[in-house]
Amino acid sequence: MEKQRVLIVDDQNGIRLLLMEVFNSEGYQTYQASNGRMALEIVRNERPDLVLLDMKIPGMDGLEILKHIKLFDPTITVIMMTAYGELDMINQATELGAVKHFTKPFDIDELRLEVNYQLSGRSKLNS
Repeated sequence: MEKQRVLIVDDQNGIRLLLMEVFNSEGYQTYQASNGRMALEIVRNERPDLVLLDMKIPGMDGLEILKHIKLFDPTITVIMMTAYGELDMINQATELGAVKHFTKPFDIDELRLEVNYQLSGRSKLNS
């Protein structure tokens, strides 16, 4: 069975590496991007099942990246991450199709459980 794919989009290298380690150990194929252009290239080429997307990324913000992801493939699950807790942006992300958001610093176990929950539903759809 093919591994489910998780894309981690954050401009902070430490967060990307931590999340890759966590989700690799959960058995997922992980990808990382530090900016929007790179993230959208990975979305097009690798078609991730789930994207962990930081709200504040230099160059192209998380809402803009989210719009592009959903235009490309509305079935990709997107979970937003933010250090800001800006309600307006979180509401916009939900309207654009994000399933959940986590405010940094987040509980890594809660995030892991949410990703597993979201992807367990997808694997049933695909089997």
